[in-house]
Amino acid sequence: MASGPATTTPAGSAEPNHGRRIIGWWIASSIVATPLVAIFLGPAIPPGNGSTQGTEQVFDNTWMVSTITPVICLLAVFFLYGLRTFRAPAGAVVDGPPLRSDTRIQVLWIAATSVIVLFFAGFGSYELLQNGAGGGQGPSPVAVPSGQKLEVQVIGQQWNWTFRYPSLGGAESDQLVLPANTYIELHVTSLDVVHSFWAYELGVKADANPDTDNVAYVQTKDPRTFHVRCAELCGLFHGYMVRNGRVVDSATWHAWAKKAEANYQPVAKFMPPYAHTYLPDPQRRAG
Repeated sequence: MASGPATTTPAGSAEPNHGRRIIGWWIASSIVATPLVAIFLGPAIPPGNGSTQGTEQVFDNTWMVSTITPVICLLAVFFLYGLRTFRAPAGAVVDGPPLRSDTRIQVLWIAATSVIVLFFAGFGSYELLQNGAGGGQGPSPVAVPSGQKLEVQVIGQQWNWTFRYPSLGGAESDQLVLPANTYIELHVTSLDVVHSFWAYELGVKADANPDTDNVAYVQTKDPRTFHVRCAELCGLFHGYMVRNGRVVDSATWHAWAKKAEANYQPVAKFMPPYAHTYLPDPQRRAG
């Protein structure tokens, strides 16, 4: 029961078509906002263009934020218009007008959102299969890039990263060094708990699970420095499990590889042979 006077339309004035007003403002705001988002916001979303996979992720992010911008504009216009147009008079305590459902709006909303969701499902699946997508695919990858690849093993343990190069006789390094413009096949594993290998600027991320070979692919571009982080809470010093990696030119890579292999030879006999997973003595693991 109303506790105050009901609002009425002034005599002689017709109720405006609120739907047309909302649609007009929605179209206008979408026309302005969508290009701005596609040009400025989308390309600024990480991880950047440090690798082929990173560039593809920037492309995907740009598409997604550009597609949802009109949806956000519609919601913003609808709520702002409602707040401005249907605001109750100051001090008045009245019941709102009785509303009936609009089947056309409901059907249109369900159809539009379904199309958007299905589009993203197909688009996302297709993009994930392109060039390995920079994510771990387990020991038997579904999407395997063609061409020659440099195999590098990533070993996580509390609280450190070790990188092993089978093409260099199993040589190890505490810094991930990669040649520029090269496809890298990363074999990610762990010696203890679950970690997550994340080469941030390269757009590659894969879980490091004990006794599991998790394969990920990344194609490097120009020389640069990038950050390697653990993205899975793995214990007390998880926050310190950070390394700097390098992408270097061909000459620098060959010089580094030759030195790394030579330094490794004196201790090679004490190290386990190269394998995709290891089961070390728990008493000897780091931490």
